Amino acid sequence: MRVLVTGGAGFIGSHLVDALASRGDEVVVIDDLTTGYADNIHPAARLAEGDVADRDAVDAALAGTEVVFHLAAARAVLRSVQQPRATDRTNTAGTLNVLESAREAGVRRVISTSSSSVYGGAVVVPTLESAPLVPRSPYAVSKLAGEHYARVYWELHRMETVSLRLFNVFGPRQRPDSQYAAVVPLFIDALTSGHIPEVHGDGRQSRDFTYVDDTVAAYLAASQAPAEKCAGRVYNVAGGREYSLLELLAALETILGVHLPPRHVDARPGDVRRSRADCAAAATGLGWVAKVGFEEGLARTVGWFVQR
Repeated sequence: MRVLVTGGAGFIGSHLVDALASRGDEVVVIDDLTTGYADNIHPAARLAEGDVADRDAVDAALAGTEVVFHLAAARAVLRSVQQPRATDRTNTAGTLNVLESAREAGVRRVISTSSSSVYGGAVVVPTLESAPLVPRSPYAVSKLAGEHYARVYWELHRMETVSLRLFNVFGPRQRPDSQYAAVVPLFIDALTSGHIPEVHGDGRQSRDFTYVDDTVAAYLAASQAPAEKCAGRVYNVAGGREYSLLELLAALETILGVHLPPRHVDARPGDVRRSRADCAAAATGLGWVAKVGFEEGLARTVGWFVQR
């Protein structure tokens, strides 16, 4: 099967490309390499360097494709607060561009990437997909817009679409060298280099951390589930438990055998207080459940950082 992975040179996308190539799919990657790296891409995959908001680039990459995995995005809540227009161009216009080009090319299914940020800090935790959606950042707004576009393309055009709301994915290849870097690689980098880790706010805000292999398995499940169960729908993808940032830091200190008291800095604009998913719908509709525990995932991630 020929597949297209947008953002396939990035952290999650490159792991997905590995899985697709390993099972024998013909994989094309479109990535502008703004945050992704060509070295991440499996040697069996073909890179088409380009921007998902560029119609010609997407049309060319889509030729002959049966399934699209759409992961390309301007990520990070803070970046979206600082650069809302750029975020909207990539996330909202880019998603619409991928969907429209896929429709015109006769693509069977598009699996699109959304985010737990669309909940905006849910009142009920664990949180179901039916919970009220109150996005609190331009990034979250753009991800919710992408969900609606995906649903509409199923309802109007009967092109199969599935949206996955990802919760705090972590694992190998997640880089710490960016002002928008995620907390897991930042903490690991600080602890292994002897620097004081920075904690935004009081550190008691919680997140539902998801190991990257489980996330990849969710994409594969979403590409194979029967249309009558999943088309036009959105699913939470998460580990299903919540840990505070201080608990995360303590777990990493235990794995590494070091202890460095954190320095507390200002909370980030747009951040939510609690995050934990109810993933029952993904189990029913996609046949997917998370398998890698929090501590095991952290140990694997630390192992990769240390070897690197």
